[in-house]
Amino acid sequence: MIFETHAHYDDEKFDGDRVELLSHLLKENNIGNIVNVGASFRGCKDSLKLAESYDNVYAAIGIHPEEIDEASDEVLEWLRENASNPKVVAIGEIGLDYYWVKDPEGRAKQRIWFDKQMDLAKEVNLPVVIHSREAAEDTFNTIKSYNTQDVKGIVHCYSYSKELALEYVKMGWYIGVGGVVTFKNGKKLVETVEAIPLENIVLETDCPYMAPEPHRGSRNSSIYLKYVSEKIAQLKGVSVEEVERITYENALRIYSKCKRN
Repeated sequence: MIFETHAHYDDEKFDGDRVELLSHLLKENNIGNIVNVGASFRGCKDSLKLAESYDNVYAAIGIHPEEIDEASDEVLEWLRENASNPKVVAIGEIGLDYYWVKDPEGRAKQRIWFDKQMDLAKEVNLPVVIHSREAAEDTFNTIKSYNTQDVKGIVHCYSYSKELALEYVKMGWYIGVGGVVTFKNGKKLVETVEAIPLENIVLETDCPYMAPEPHRGSRNSSIYLKYVSEKIAQLKGVSVEEVERITYENALRIYSKCKRN
């Protein structure tokens, strides 16, 4: 089966068929465990509700860098209190996004809350799910500093060089690979997948976003992960079944609170 390590089924784009997907359609399409990832504070609450409603759904809770204006000590305390829930398997998605934020003050605020949430992950002994966009150096430096304190995780929707990916691999981190690997302009991710061990790759969709070819531009769902595993199998010269088996085991290692499905 396939382990979906990063989805957003709380998104309104699933309002019409969320129950159908999570109750039986995904299972019928070879999808086992699913981690629904919070971004906003509301998204964290909704992810937890989904995780408590479906046996094979788990939650990651954290404040995305683009939502950092809603971060507060009260929100951080809510994250701390709920991190002990058996269905909460990670702190995320957290990190840095410099794409829209150009001013030094805004970027500094992102780094402050990135550190606060990394501190929380260390405190509650959970892995992290990292969002990083146009912030390669600052993201890596932060992660490297916490890696010595045994904070591990996934670099979600990886978009940087294969050389940097290999540095993450050296630290025992995982690289999230989704639909971009099937894109014609996805050369950097293709090179990364070719360069790093399969044992450091996990499968993800970021659905409803980032649908793979041949569905690019449509609403994404975990059902389309088969196209991602097929592309990885082609790049690695192994069977699709081998890709799905190894990436499933990888996901279980990093999301250690998840049960085998």
